[in-house]
Amino acid sequence: MTTKLYKGTLSNVILKLLSENDRMYGYQLSKEIKLQTDNNFNIAEGALYTALHKLELEGILDTEHELVDGRNRKYYKLTKEGESEALIKIEELQLFINSLTSFIQPKTI
Repeated sequence: MTTKLYKGTLSNVILKLLSENDRMYGYQLSKEIKLQTDNNFNIAEGALYTALHKLELEGILDTEHELVDGRNRKYYKLTKEGESEALIKIEELQLFINSLTSFIQPKTI
């Protein structure tokens, strides 16, 4: 079953991956999300790049360009502000997941 990420979580997932890696390019991020979720999350290219551009405009991400095999590749990495924001967003995501888990699991008496 392939599912979509819930609105608002894609940015958190991007921040999590970039906090674990120095820098990544768009396709690499998409591949890593699929890999870490056993192909359960289908990330639309448009949604991914929209989220990346938004984070860049907010000053959370910075970009580097590198020529790879004759093609210009755009790498994304966290800014100093982005590193702090990533910690906050990852914690918020964990709290959300914990709350959701307790909501859907049957309560034991």
